[in-house]
Amino acid sequence: MSTHHETRTAPNGRPVRLYQLPESLTGKLWVWRYLILRRVTQVSVLLLFFATAHWAWTFAGQPLLSGNLSASSVVGLIPMSDPFAVLQMLITRHLLVPEVLIGAAVVLVFYGLIGGRVFCSWVCPVNAVTDFAGWLRNHLSLSNALHLNRSLRYYVLVLVLVLSLLTGLAAFEWVSPIAMLHRELIFGIGMGLIGVGGIFLFDLMVVRHGWCGHLCPLGAFYAVVGRAAQLRVRFDETTCTRCGECIRVCPEPQVLNLNQAAQRGLVTSGECSNCGRCVPVCPEDSLSFDLRPLIARHNQQHSVQNPARRTP
Repeated sequence: MSTHHETRTAPNGRPVRLYQLPESLTGKLWVWRYLILRRVTQVSVLLLFFATAHWAWTFAGQPLLSGNLSASSVVGLIPMSDPFAVLQMLITRHLLVPEVLIGAAVVLVFYGLIGGRVFCSWVCPVNAVTDFAGWLRNHLSLSNALHLNRSLRYYVLVLVLVLSLLTGLAAFEWVSPIAMLHRELIFGIGMGLIGVGGIFLFDLMVVRHGWCGHLCPLGAFYAVVGRAAQLRVRFDETTCTRCGECIRVCPEPQVLNLNQAAQRGLVTSGECSNCGRCVPVCPEDSLSFDLRPLIARHNQQHSVQNPARRTP
């Protein structure tokens, strides 16, 4: 067996090690912890919607989680609205009740300031479909049938808003595979699965992470509003050997600009969905989840202790 990778030396002088999946079940579960937590979260959200609709789950006499991913209410007290859907409706010049606007503000504050694009990887039901397509692609060793620029989703975002303005309808809500899949899972399987099946085949046969990483306007919207999000992937330059394992598993590999991350101590791109795939596969534990203020404090302390390594 070749030992080329084992003896290669990184720029920081450390030997480059590649990720190896642990043999023990507990080791595997620890590596898969974020994937497991994401699936538990996604299933739990669907279960709460389903149980409220079909089993009349309540809390303090109020429906536990009623509505859908576009507009819902938690125990009749906390409204939640998809801010992108609300933006489309505002562009159509429709009057919205205060509860809808408050619900959009609640969701916008959470995702925009706290979690960033975590809706895409932790809540959206389509994520499980595209992840499965990606897993199958890797096992079948399929290559992309065409090239799509990841910036295309921002053009789709603008197109949706323009169409909403011109037609007087919330354009994306009429064709959203997210709404389709949610509706099918909660209220019964129907024709909506055709659209979701199309996304699966597109991701499997045409472009890796084609929908979420290249086309979805909702993901583009959350990437824009989530740039100031406080939850970030922290990066420790001193231990990183640039082995590339994080980039290999990342569904948005362009966000892992390690030179830029080294300057700020974190992954700054709003396109990062905080899925956690990169964290467990790093052989040097150079990546971890943390909050911006704690990262900034650590960087400041490090700069004081190592003034020669300060960055402008």
